[in-house]
Amino acid sequence: MSDSFPVTIYHNPECGTSRNALAMIEAAGYRPDIVDYRAVGWSRALLERLLAITGMRPRDILREKGAPAADLGLLDPAVPDDALVDAMIRHPILVNRPIVVTPRGARLCRPSETVFDLLERGPVTFRKEDGDVVTRG
Repeated sequence: MSDSFPVTIYHNPECGTSRNALAMIEAAGYRPDIVDYRAVGWSRALLERLLAITGMRPRDILREKGAPAADLGLLDPAVPDDALVDAMIRHPILVNRPIVVTPRGARLCRPSETVFDLLERGPVTFRKEDGDVVTRG
């Protein structure tokens, strides 16, 4: 099932959005490769690959709340992309989550239901942790 359609989620188990995206993937019948990026960290090559396939820039995936972005001076728009990537490698929590990769592409899945766009199949409806019900469109 999941072997023919691989799914990887760069996951933070302490994040409700990340937990919801993972639960939606599993409810769709996939067994994703779960990467706790806080534990394994990021390499420059991986971050650059994810940015390339999502079409995003480092600032687009920079986590501002609950991370040391402000303390490190990273919120200044003049900070270059290379400096942001360097900081993300040193402080993995600076990368917003979850990032999901499938054969359909990759995306920062905020809100969590955007993960449905990356899956071949999924539940018609899903109840999030907070009780909200989302419908696959």
